[in-house]
Amino acid sequence: MMLQFLYPEDSITPDPLFIEADQLLQRYAAAASAKRNESEEANKRWSKFEIWSLGLRSSLHELYSSHYAAKKYKEMITSSTLAEMDETQKLNYTRYVYFDKNGFIRVFSLLDKLGTFLNELLEMRTERVKPHFSYFTVLRRMRESGVHSDLTKPLNDLKESSKEPTHRLRRRRNTEIHYMNSEMHDDLVQQTRMYGQETEIKLENLDLQLQDLAAGLHMVTQSILLTFQYAERIMKQK
Repeated sequence: MMLQFLYPEDSITPDPLFIEADQLLQRYAAAASAKRNESEEANKRWSKFEIWSLGLRSSLHELYSSHYAAKKYKEMITSSTLAEMDETQKLNYTRYVYFDKNGFIRVFSLLDKLGTFLNELLEMRTERVKPHFSYFTVLRRMRESGVHSDLTKPLNDLKESSKEPTHRLRRRRNTEIHYMNSEMHDDLVQQTRMYGQETEIKLENLDLQLQDLAAGLHMVTQSILLTFQYAERIMKQK
């Protein structure tokens, strides 16, 4: 794991799903590299697929590590408000916020990279409909086109089963990118509700945040597995 140096005392055994996805991405990248010399056109296509696969692998490691680190720092937080924290707890909370934020931003960054790969692999040409498209746009186009149903259905089922945590993660991501620091959003809501009162503002729901990030990690990892297992089958046919 990328951040294992931060936790030398831990004996970290990565999740089997993560290991499977990691190995699959490596295997596909190596196979794409081997096909580059077939022709000049093949060199362009397979070089791109090799680089995208390795980029997805790197991003998956970053997401997995961010979730692990956020979980570790969350376990060190015992106070329910910032005012109750000593300096050590405040530092651990700041570190939790950093890795949690890095995690939920990376969920959507990684999904969009996967969408770019899918769009090119399946020749969906989503950019003709929407120049700046997301993973979800590509998936919708696959669904509406009725093509590659063996991949479209499980990917869509996975998206639907993760709808609630994905919605909360997206809302936090949008708040962070477009409006304000996401961890301060709950403070604003509480201050508005408690106007004129002296009640201390409580921390956001860290347990729910971690559950959502874990769900996002699972959805991303499983989506990568489904996509690249399908991509391997396509490669063997060519």
